[in-house]
Amino acid sequence: KEGGSPQTALNTGTFGAAAIMLVVTYFLCMQFIPSEVTIAGSVGISGMDIFLATIFGLLAGVLVGVTAEYYTSKDREPAHAIAREAETGPATIIIAGIATGMRSTCLTTIWIAGAILLSHYFAGLYGIAIAALGMLSTTGIQLAVDAYGPIADNAGGLAEMAELPKEVREKTDNLDAVGNTTAAIGKGFAIGSAALTALALFAAFRTQAGVDVLDLTKPSVMSGLFIGGMLPFLFSAMAMKAVGEAAKDMVMEVRRQFKEIPGLLEGTAKAEDAKCVDISTAAALKKMVVPSLMAIVVPVVFGFINKEALGGLLAGATVSGVLLAVFQANAGGAWDNAKKWIEEGNMGGKGSDAHKAAVIGDTVGDPFKDTSG
Repeated sequence: KEGGSPQTALNTGTFGAAAIMLVVTYFLCMQFIPSEVTIAGSVGISGMDIFLATIFGLLAGVLVGVTAEYYTSKDREPAHAIAREAETGPATIIIAGIATGMRSTCLTTIWIAGAILLSHYFAGLYGIAIAALGMLSTTGIQLAVDAYGPIADNAGGLAEMAELPKEVREKTDNLDAVGNTTAAIGKGFAIGSAALTALALFAAFRTQAGVDVLDLTKPSVMSGLFIGGMLPFLFSAMAMKAVGEAAKDMVMEVRRQFKEIPGLLEGTAKAEDAKCVDISTAAALKKMVVPSLMAIVVPVVFGFINKEALGGLLAGATVSGVLLAVFQANAGGAWDNAKKWIEEGNMGGKGSDAHKAAVIGDTVGDPFKDTSG
């Protein structure tokens, strides 16, 4: 609606999907699951137990989303606090964004841990898997909401290139700011469900491999734990470096075109757009080959060396991967929306020193939230 809140509309879709899922799940559990059943070694699980496990997963997903919204929304205090740091330059705004992202992992981790404990209490390891299913049950609306941000962002770019009236760009900026928040919410759901799914898969691995206990005093397990914890950092470094290299190639290509194509700066000549698109496309495909292979090859290699070391590797990668992903996704969204809030006329508005610092923060935040996170 004209003058309405896009954030409220999208939240209504997300929470509405969760509410519908709860009602449907209740009837499915009551209809198809016997009064008591033994699943994955847990005796006496009822349909109500499985329903409660689903609720806890879904509730944790919603809480993770609400937390992400709080830390990234341009209407909330964390983004405003980052924007205020812009007054003293790029360094302080980068420090503030990193701190905000780190702080956002606290509540998110508590919600995920709560879902694990409660779902396990009612339905054992199967309950944890079902909680992950509950969190993933609203994937349809989550994907739609996640895709909304880039669409709104590109709409703003089109409005600017087409030299449409200023108020058009203001509206697209508002939609884009909401898109940053919804993207963080979508990533929160994905990260939370991945954590629960990883735990269920980890339990299956232990059963199949015959590993009853992972003894942290064993050097092989501790070594695996450390290397597993390191892998998400290495993956993130590779992804960020890929963005930096692609950006450098893009800048060099644009400079070449300005230098070699007469009239391009004055707007009388046409740019060679295809070459710029090719740089992005090639980088997106080529630069992710090594990080993707690393995620596949390293666990296989460890599996042949020592199955307990592999258990440590998987545990370490799960914990650090979840925390790093939440940190990067929320820090990137908060930086972007701090800039948006300044552009609305706060802290001196567009063109001010604070805005220039916020643009730098946003540029750092893009590979955080859009690539490695």
